[in-house]
Amino acid sequence: MIYKDKTKPIQERVEHLLSLMTLEEKVGQLIQPFGWQTYEHIDGKIELTESFKKQVADGGVGSLYGVLRADPWTGVTLESGLSPRQGAEAVNEIQRYAIEHSRLGIPILIGEECSHGHMAIGATVFPVPLSLGSTWNVDLYREMCRAVALETRSQGGAVTYSPVLDVVRDPRWGRTEECFGEDAYLIGEMAVASVEGLQGSSLDSVDSVAATLKHFVGYGSSEGGRNAGPVHMGRRELLEVDLLPFRKAVEAGAASIMPAYNEIDGVPCTTNTELLDGVLRGEWSFDGMVITDCGAIDMLASGHDVAEDGRDAAVQAIEAGIDMEMSGEMFGKHLLDAVRSGRLAEAVVDQAANRVLTLKFKLGLFEQPYADPDKAERVIGSAEHAQLARKIAGEGIVLLKNEDGVLPLSKSAGTIAVIGPNADVGYNQLGDYTSPQPRSKVTTVLGGIRSKLGAESERVLYAPGCRIKGDSKEGFELALSCAEQADTVVMVVGGSSARDFGEGSIDLKTGASKVTGNAESDMDCGEGIDRLSLKLSGVQLELIQEVHKLGKPLIVVYINGRPITEPWIDEHADAIVEAWYPGQEGGHAIADVLFGDINPSGRLTISIPKDVGQLPVYYNGKRSRGKRYLETDSQPRYPFGYGLSYTEFKYENLSIGADSILPNGSAKVTVEVTNTGDRSGAEVVQMYVTDVASVVTRPAKELKGFRKVELAPGESRRVEFTVGAEELQYIGRDYKPVVEPGEFVIHVGSHVNETLSAKLIVREG
Repeated sequence: MIYKDKTKPIQERVEHLLSLMTLEEKVGQLIQPFGWQTYEHIDGKIELTESFKKQVADGGVGSLYGVLRADPWTGVTLESGLSPRQGAEAVNEIQRYAIEHSRLGIPILIGEECSHGHMAIGATVFPVPLSLGSTWNVDLYREMCRAVALETRSQGGAVTYSPVLDVVRDPRWGRTEECFGEDAYLIGEMAVASVEGLQGSSLDSVDSVAATLKHFVGYGSSEGGRNAGPVHMGRRELLEVDLLPFRKAVEAGAASIMPAYNEIDGVPCTTNTELLDGVLRGEWSFDGMVITDCGAIDMLASGHDVAEDGRDAAVQAIEAGIDMEMSGEMFGKHLLDAVRSGRLAEAVVDQAANRVLTLKFKLGLFEQPYADPDKAERVIGSAEHAQLARKIAGEGIVLLKNEDGVLPLSKSAGTIAVIGPNADVGYNQLGDYTSPQPRSKVTTVLGGIRSKLGAESERVLYAPGCRIKGDSKEGFELALSCAEQADTVVMVVGGSSARDFGEGSIDLKTGASKVTGNAESDMDCGEGIDRLSLKLSGVQLELIQEVHKLGKPLIVVYINGRPITEPWIDEHADAIVEAWYPGQEGGHAIADVLFGDINPSGRLTISIPKDVGQLPVYYNGKRSRGKRYLETDSQPRYPFGYGLSYTEFKYENLSIGADSILPNGSAKVTVEVTNTGDRSGAEVVQMYVTDVASVVTRPAKELKGFRKVELAPGESRRVEFTVGAEELQYIGRDYKPVVEPGEFVIHVGSHVNETLSAKLIVREG
């Protein structure tokens, strides 16, 4: 059989297999039921459900979503879920049945969530993407993606629904934590690293998974920061900004793309042929698979209301270029009838099935469909990956304020009060899209500080003080008592994207955990949790203000999934540390920073406003958007690229290798950076470009390069960038990239508002 012959070209194998398939079998390849519903885990044994067996018999199942996903939505818990070994064995049972009980023996594509680690029990939980972006360390992120791919593929997962490449325009949006930030260039660099890390040197490798770019496109620009809301964006901005990271990732070889839920200018992305066919497959020559988000096709008929019914929605979607439906609900119900009634050409189904099968062949599933339980048990959640998670978390921490050098703290003297609702609640520092975790696996800030002091951990006092949400102040008394006894107070506050994992509650009067039948949810961030405000929820600010009255040095640590706007804290705290959701090793990483074992090198990838009324406040807005409001200026509290260190860096001798270049030419930009302090540290050297005068309006500055460099005390280094067409072009009046002759200004410095500048002229060609 040609399709089983691995020596044959993939396309020949696909075409042969398609020629043998019935319409039912081809449609079966386009649906993706929920994987956790295909089996039951009883007394340590895996039993496949009768409904799954029937689906296999009726034409097969092309893919399964979340076979190993564990969270409150799936209902899979630590008690009912699968260990790394059991997960691999379950996938093997599923694959074996599908291959041995279907006519053509086509393996199933197992799709898993891996935004910041495989969302399965036992897998390593890395920091959320907003923290990953704050590292400005592309190589380190690529290494993390290799680890995620290894853990996922070892259990049989072959495709992941990441990276998230949305450009954040309104941080009130609950999914801000899933994004790298507000700048398309930086997101594009991380996108390429993600594809390279996840997919490796070859998709059919035993440690590679197919990357799915999402959400295509404009999802981070929704109206009012509301999830999946309408997007009002012109074609030029779409091409220049939101599409840029996707283009970069497609050029890097991304295997799959997921359209966004939202509409752009009245057209839902799920059926936007201009984007899916014109841009993606036409201009970019993308030849991979396109899969919907869950429920997106149903939304066409019930939400967007651009389809008369489910069948119309399914036909519109597949004709627009959708190859597979996550959940499979609408395709499974309507495609067969649509073809048989003449509403849909079978050739359209053939094209979609071709793309699905092509990906399976590229992944090597026909040769090796099975997972390796021994390997899964060995590599998933390994000590090596935990160390990597700690390193990444440390590099993603941003020091926002450090008045009079209150940080780093001394390990040898003083009592520390660790206070706040995020001080010792593990789930609150993990972010959304996280599987259940045993308490012992997650190191909280309290745990990290106690570990840092070792035998002297009695010098650490603790009180939760309050919850993330709610107005109860019953914990204030204990918190103030702890603070009064301490020499220094570390307030750990922020937000939570923790779903209800059945962990119960915290007794605010004692700080002890307690299990109740009506545990309170502190979730104020995550998918579907959009906010009106960027202030701290509940009575957290009041708690901090009461502690501040004691006159002790006050360090505020934010653990959160979106920027926090609290002017009082900005003014009164002695130090402010932004840790985002730092993952399972976050407590250790934060303690490393607080005590100076790590010199903070994280830099903001999202501007933090003074007030929510300033939104949108992203740094690269147009020059005509105005400079102030009646109450204040339009500048953010903390600008893009900002972050402090325990040392100082000096920039000098910025030079450009040529006074002028042609539109297709390039020039070297160099700057000397010196560590003028007494500690080693890493600086993120950032390059921005200004187009002084252009036919179409442009931002005042745009990031076009960055380097993270480690410098010893007194060490200097020449940092080099290249400026050419890619850095100087924009989308012109004809919606094509153009480099216009004229004057440009090249800025290099520590953040967008602190740079050295030099001029560069582009001559007529």
